[in-house]
Amino acid sequence: MKVASFNVRRLGTNKVADKNVLKYLIKIVSRYSVFLILEVVDSTGQAMATFLKELNDTRANKKHPYTMVESTRLGRDTYKEQFVFLYRGDHVKLTGSYQYKDNQVGDEDVFAREPYILRFSCRNTVLKDLVLIPVHTKPKDSVKELDELYDVVKVVKKKWKTNNIMILGDFNAGGSYVTKRGMKKIRIRSDKKFHWVIGDDVDTTASTSNDHTYDRIVMYGDDMLKAMVPNSAKPFNFHKAFHLSKARVRHISSFSHLFSILD
Repeated sequence: MKVASFNVRRLGTNKVADKNVLKYLIKIVSRYSVFLILEVVDSTGQAMATFLKELNDTRANKKHPYTMVESTRLGRDTYKEQFVFLYRGDHVKLTGSYQYKDNQVGDEDVFAREPYILRFSCRNTVLKDLVLIPVHTKPKDSVKELDELYDVVKVVKKKWKTNNIMILGDFNAGGSYVTKRGMKKIRIRSDKKFHWVIGDDVDTTASTSNDHTYDRIVMYGDDMLKAMVPNSAKPFNFHKAFHLSKARVRHISSFSHLFSILD
């Protein structure tokens, strides 16, 4: 079972209306059992409804259609985003959802976009239970937001009585946003129960101007790590796989997307 996340960079009606962009997004999503899209900015809700219909109308997906689950629009001001999950119902069953309440006393409103957390029952993997915690940090606050995920995991463990947790998304965990010194302040980095399966030297961008490791996947616990096919966590360089020009890549996203395979 393949799980992936992708910051599609301001995904809204204009991108979905672009047939060339739509074509490649469908190709990308169709590779996976569960797919998390970050930075959905459409206030009307029409963009993702259209995308889901086009995705499921393709020949490859008609017999194995995707279901979509969206967060509310999240953000502190007029700029808001959604976390959007797409999943194949014959691979997983949605068993729970939880919008994290960013209201810890003395530590309120840490997240620019509070995690919208889903729990799945997996039909064909060693682990039958899987929790996904999505992340899209505000770059300048990345260290604080990533550190706070430690408390999010504690809440999820208490709520759902499971350790089968994967944190994934755009951590902005590279370059000047999170330095080596900054990493030492992040509890999900220093606690050995958390396994960062994307190395610090991996380029997760689709840009030629930098090679930062912004996007990450973190597994909680040894059972989660063992359930992952060894060395399967990596970026999918869609620009290389589809032989796209720089101009075409810019229309889709400046990021590669990450995926891992669960056995």
